[in-house]
Amino acid sequence: MPEPEIEVRRGGFAGAYIRTIDRVSAAVAVLATALLISGVFSVCHMIFVRYILNQSTVWQTEYTVYAVTAAMLLGAPYVLLTGGHVAVTALPDALGGRARWLMLRLGALVSLVFCAALTYAAWHYIIEAYTLGWGTGTVWNPPLWIPVLPLGISATLLCLQYVAEFLRGDF
Repeated sequence: MPEPEIEVRRGGFAGAYIRTIDRVSAAVAVLATALLISGVFSVCHMIFVRYILNQSTVWQTEYTVYAVTAAMLLGAPYVLLTGGHVAVTALPDALGGRARWLMLRLGALVSLVFCAALTYAAWHYIIEAYTLGWGTGTVWNPPLWIPVLPLGISATLLCLQYVAEFLRGDF
């Protein structure tokens, strides 16, 4: 995956922070791509086992759901970095000037607060699932903390990427 062409306009700690988080987001996006591809292969394997070998499947459906969901979650910080999130900009565009700047900053701040709350809740859930030994309750029954872990990682990285965007001044 090519490195995004986003100019970092700050030096010192802020610039180093922005560059580091941008690189981490890009690296995690590569992992997200690999998870998506593995989900596709899992579906292909499931089809082969069910319809060619005429056997039942145990783990493929559950793995595919977890892998594709993890890919979506882990790709979110990179999407924020590259400006790919869906945004309704009719009102900010109509306002223009300082009002537009303020509205975009306020929206980003609310998003950061939401991501921070999600991060806290996700890590609380992951730790609880790990310490209590929860499973998914299916035939395969992997430990629940494993498929929930991408939520905590992605929410954390999304918070860090929002901070980088604030430091960059892109809102």
